[in-house]
Amino acid sequence: MPKNQLGNIAMDNMDVEEGLAAIERNLVSHKKTTVYFLNAHCYNIAQKDAEYRTIINQADYLLNDGIGIMLGARIFGFQLKENLNGTDFIPELLKLASKKRYTAYLLGAGTGVAGKAAEKLKMAIPGIQIVGARSGYFSEKENDEIVHKINQLAPDILIVGRGVPIQEKWISENKEALKATIILGVGAYIDFASGRIPRAPRMMRRLKMEWVYRLLLEPRRMWKRYLIGNLQFFYYVVKNKNLINRKAEVQGP
Repeated sequence: MPKNQLGNIAMDNMDVEEGLAAIERNLVSHKKTTVYFLNAHCYNIAQKDAEYRTIINQADYLLNDGIGIMLGARIFGFQLKENLNGTDFIPELLKLASKKRYTAYLLGAGTGVAGKAAEKLKMAIPGIQIVGARSGYFSEKENDEIVHKINQLAPDILIVGRGVPIQEKWISENKEALKATIILGVGAYIDFASGRIPRAPRMMRRLKMEWVYRLLLEPRRMWKRYLIGNLQFFYYVVKNKNLINRKAEVQGP
């Protein structure tokens, strides 16, 4: 499936069923696959961090997350099929894993959070096999030991929640060494799954206003990301759109 260009970022345009089907095909064929999510904050980082931008452009699947990206896509002349934010998409993937007997490992969040998330997921998704869980805070000296421990369990699905862009860079650096088929960078999903960070009420999620809830919940930490960050996002989108238009004018018909 061809990717859509959101300026200098190439992203996939799928609904949930298509995304799950694509991942399942790679699980069946044991094709090592990277899956990342792109929201407005990620897009902003990608404009300043060339390494991160290269990594997400090389992802097997880069899925859209949030109303900002959906609006940005319209500016670039295409419409996204569905909001595939990780907090909703990962549970669907884990339900699929439960049915097909695939295993998962959680790597991320603070001390004890991944373990608590694993416990809650096991209660919520009967039959899910979460074979390991570990904090995402570790030093470079610990890295080889962590990769070794993950490889001893050889999970089919490795869920990495270390924050953007740290998680994507870590996955890129360790991808070849890891014995996991599907490797996902999921931001704060493990915190949500553990209950440490509550989800917005369902109505706010349906209205695509979950970012407002997060801003109200953690104003000191989130105000720059959402209030200033959202303005930056649309600045970058318009800037990149104008660059494309100017190149087209120079090249001519």
